Amino acid sequence: MFSKIRSLIFKLDPELAHSLAIKALKLNYLPNNYIKKDSSIATEVLGKKIFNPIGIAAGFDKDAQVYNSLFKLGFGFVEVGTVTPLKQYGNPKPRIFRLEEDEALINRLGFNSLGADSVSLRIKSSQPNGLLGINIGPNKETKDRLEDYVICMRKFHNVGDYLTINISSPNTEDLRTFQNQNKLDELLSALEKEKNNLKSSVPIAVKISPDIQEHEINKIAEVLQKYKIFAVIISNTTDQNRENLKNINKLEKGGLSGKPLEYKSNLLINKFYKILNNNIKIIGVGGVDSGKGVYEKIINGASLVQLYTGMVYKGPNIASKINNELIDILKKKGIKNISEIIGSKN
Repeated sequence: MFSKIRSLIFKLDPELAHSLAIKALKLNYLPNNYIKKDSSIATEVLGKKIFNPIGIAAGFDKDAQVYNSLFKLGFGFVEVGTVTPLKQYGNPKPRIFRLEEDEALINRLGFNSLGADSVSLRIKSSQPNGLLGINIGPNKETKDRLEDYVICMRKFHNVGDYLTINISSPNTEDLRTFQNQNKLDELLSALEKEKNNLKSSVPIAVKISPDIQEHEINKIAEVLQKYKIFAVIISNTTDQNRENLKNINKLEKGGLSGKPLEYKSNLLINKFYKILNNNIKIIGVGGVDSGKGVYEKIINGASLVQLYTGMVYKGPNIASKINNELIDILKKKGIKNISEIIGSKN
């Protein structure tokens, strides 16, 4: 069905198309979707059993409006956000661009958000039917970005299953400076202190950029291990990798996601896995749109995988489709469960 109407959808402005998709999911207009479940792709995360390792990345359900509909589409887990302490519009429109020939998007949304109070109330009023992560970030005009993360922790520490600290968006000026070893240490120290004040045990994930330099990998890994975070999400969008793109929209400023990011993401996952040695989970993101793509992320070291752009190009049945493909791949290779092959490429 999606393949028949994709050309019509792609005639719409990308942000309008996204808004319509959110409205359709809110109204429970879901495709007829048989979700195949199989023990080979089931896993356990934070004490919860999930029937597959495929999640929807932050950015799709920014304001936590349709997470339960996304579970119904076959996603094993959902991450909402990025949520900021106060409501903000984000960057001026247009701010999302399709690169169809490249199966990619460029966005410069800039953390458009309804704000922490609104999102927190919404989640509390509609119990998530699966594993839910909440991605948090600072307001653009804030005078203290570190404090903004602390504020969000206070709002969400008892709302979701885990919190993701977004320090890697290319669309908020200087946000990536938090990836500096000392600044990252300062941020995670402040969050740990606040967790202790709240008597909270909320697990923390950190989402990093694909554009970090080789010499930064060990330094970041050292800090992540020091604070025993739950997971590192590899990776956010890139403001590089434009050289081989075909679509004219490659000239637009913003973060590139989709197929062109796949190799770069897999390489970085592999490098972090070798250092972290499975002490910290890796959630792999970037260019995923098939069972083969998920398999590649896992053998490079990811325990879980997220996608967003893949759904834009392949449609709402993508999670179900990937489930089936991944089950077939594992069966052909005689693998009983995905946990057996995490990092096996190393």
